[in-house]
Amino acid sequence: MACLGCWTCRKAESGYGSEANLRRHGSMLSVTSATSSFSATSTSSLKKGRSLREKLLELETFRDILCRQVDSLQKYFNACAGSNDYLHRDAAELEEDVDDDDLPTPRPNGEVPPNSNGSKDKVFPPHLPKGMNGLDFKGEAITFKATTAGILSTLSHCIDLMVKCEEGWQKRLEKEQDRRRRLEDAYRYAMDKLTTKAYMAGPDFEEGPNSIMNDEEFYDAVEAALDRQDKIEEQIHVERTRSIVPTSIASTETYASVGNHRFSQQLEELIQKHMEYSLQDVGGDANWQLIVEEGDMKVYRREVEDNGVVLDPLKATHTVKGVTGHELCHYFWDVGVKNDWETTLESFRVVETLADNTVIIYQTHKRIWPSTQRDALYLSCLKNVSTAKENYPDTWIVCNLSVDHADVPVTGKCVRVKINIAMICQTFVSPPENGQDIMRDNILCKITYVANVNPGGWAPAAALRAVAKREYPKFLKRFTTYVKERTSNKGIMF
Repeated sequence: MACLGCWTCRKAESGYGSEANLRRHGSMLSVTSATSSFSATSTSSLKKGRSLREKLLELETFRDILCRQVDSLQKYFNACAGSNDYLHRDAAELEEDVDDDDLPTPRPNGEVPPNSNGSKDKVFPPHLPKGMNGLDFKGEAITFKATTAGILSTLSHCIDLMVKCEEGWQKRLEKEQDRRRRLEDAYRYAMDKLTTKAYMAGPDFEEGPNSIMNDEEFYDAVEAALDRQDKIEEQIHVERTRSIVPTSIASTETYASVGNHRFSQQLEELIQKHMEYSLQDVGGDANWQLIVEEGDMKVYRREVEDNGVVLDPLKATHTVKGVTGHELCHYFWDVGVKNDWETTLESFRVVETLADNTVIIYQTHKRIWPSTQRDALYLSCLKNVSTAKENYPDTWIVCNLSVDHADVPVTGKCVRVKINIAMICQTFVSPPENGQDIMRDNILCKITYVANVNPGGWAPAAALRAVAKREYPKFLKRFTTYVKERTSNKGIMF
């Protein structure tokens, strides 16, 4: 009977399956290339900072490699199955077709002569099934194992990256939720204040102690508004040349009386108090604090509060050359030129004229956000308070005092400011040489300016004091410069 395993000999003759062949032949992805590729990929995948996108690209590469390996192995298995069926079928046919007479007779020496009846082709298959030649099964198996290990490693790394991403997004979500909760709490708190403090409706509530803005924010907003206003005023001053308004007071008028009207006695008493107390030196008074000193100008403040409302009295002293006290007080009092130097006014009008030198004025000031707009109703009096004493300076005073008037009631649009202001100007003349006429170079005016202002409503103390410290010196410099410009080409008004 023919040898049934002779196909193995034929396989050995072709070299398939031998150790040499494993070293010599390779599959579509050889053992060396597969393992080195996996090693490099695995090492690179562990590098810190690799993104999830890069790892997904690696998985795509592994998938393509694995699909090719599966196809190759499947072909090998199909070829093995086909070869096994082929060998079993040929063995059965040989047992049926070959009898004892067909077998060669042994020779005397025991050798069997070769088959000469043509049955050799049936005993030995002419060729192996297609697909079994040139395939390195061991190499394919090792590569398949390496590829699957690479896929598992990359999947693990992807999972780690996704977990880290999820943790990062979770933290961001928690931050946003916390921020939203804080904003909602702040909004509810503000709405609760608006609801519970509805009885405080009006300007006082807008800037009252329950205001949402703190002191620093309030002052920053006011300061920014004042800066914008200053720039506008500077631009207006540069672009236009203000026309000179004729003075309504002759130089020979003295106005030694406040006139005869319903406020006469009140005005006389007020002027006497100012002359007695306002001219006193504040250098030794511990209650007065020097807050500004610029050359000859000094500004003092005494801190006073009433129920949280700042009522700080202020006092400023200044010295100006070339103008008289009468000129300074006249331009400070004259409503005809008020818009030329007073930059904070929105509108003003004379409500009532009590005497030639005494009027009642109503004025509204420009709103400085976030504070509420202010208005003021006051009588203004210009008076000469000089005495007959020798060497006593020529002295003029302007008093501005808040009053009530039936024609101008308090409205909800503005907060009514209460004021008690005095500008006292004393003229000193140095005698010219050789009996020459007195020139403006021989004139020196000492200014004492006092202001007691009730803002009419609550405002942050720190903000209000900071604004006063900034605005009062600016006002004195602006006003005295204006008077010097207006009087430089005019005769001296004593």
